[in-house]
Amino acid sequence: MDRHELPSEITPEALAELHQKDLAIEHKHDCRGFTYWLDLDKKYAFCLIEAPNKEAVYNMHHESHGDLPTKIIEVEPTIVGSFLGRISDPEKAKDTELNIINDPAFRTIMVIETGNYLNRTEGNQYNVFTQKFHNSVTKTLNHFEGRIVKQDNTSYLVSFKSVSSAILCAIKIYSNIKYITPKFEKAFRNLKIGLTSGVPLAKDDEKIFEETITLATRMCDVIKNPIVITNELKKLYESENKNAYIDQDLIRTLKPNEKDFLTKLMNYLEITWHDVSLNIEKFSSDLGYSKSQLNRKLKSLTGKSPNNFIMDYRLNNALKLLHDQKGNISEIAFETGFNSLAYFSKCFKKKFKILPSKYLQQHIY
Repeated sequence: MDRHELPSEITPEALAELHQKDLAIEHKHDCRGFTYWLDLDKKYAFCLIEAPNKEAVYNMHHESHGDLPTKIIEVEPTIVGSFLGRISDPEKAKDTELNIINDPAFRTIMVIETGNYLNRTEGNQYNVFTQKFHNSVTKTLNHFEGRIVKQDNTSYLVSFKSVSSAILCAIKIYSNIKYITPKFEKAFRNLKIGLTSGVPLAKDDEKIFEETITLATRMCDVIKNPIVITNELKKLYESENKNAYIDQDLIRTLKPNEKDFLTKLMNYLEITWHDVSLNIEKFSSDLGYSKSQLNRKLKSLTGKSPNNFIMDYRLNNALKLLHDQKGNISEIAFETGFNSLAYFSKCFKKKFKILPSKYLQQHIY
């Protein structure tokens, strides 16, 4: 897939003509043009092309019309179809010479995360409630025309063409959780939903929708509110729905400065969290904040102090590594930034109410 930045005077008819020029000479470069998407407002076009390498795509465009892509990445056609709904040109309208496509690639991306690898009930209850939850989510996603890109037992990645549908879908999924999970198992209701929007290839993307998915995932992982949306989505939703009201107790709108802070925070932490020498002084200094500034910003987003945030981040990663059997307890303790096995076990039990050794006995088959 490639990305083109278009001149302000571009029209759907003009882009259709450029596409035809590509198709006329594609065989000379061992290419096959599948289709394209046009974001007329944002002046972007995205082409899906089968080619032996990036150079072939570049050379084909250079020879056919000279409008060169600013970004080219390798993608799986099935993944493109899941995100965008098609991998070929729409059917040509009757009595038209050109197949004019005015179909934007802008999508709202939803990440749903549930389950913390701790849930366990007697007999088959866990499987029953898990099945009920996934059946409910799938039914709701289908109702609001969400396209499931990827899913597993604890998460979903979903693409929406409509901003309003995505937000209403998130509210419905969250409201349904209390009807399909046991009252005595609060952990089952630990549902987080992050909603962002973007185009398939942002400036720094090396994978399709990479920047958009990363932000949505971080919103789920870090921010304390059950549903989080970006400020851009809020504005789009309000423009589509006059006099719309968003429940601020349920839905957190991430302001632009909060988004920048979250990105800066997680870019740093994802590199340094293994380091046993990481402490609040180093944490705040490397991020360029005073300790009081960092404390205020983190508590606003996460409800946690910097020390508690780092500790929880390490322990959550340790829990996932144990669940996925990525090493023994000692190896995982040191890999996640603990220089003492005894201290790791103490912290683990304090947070999860179970020792790591006991967790492995009870939760890993």
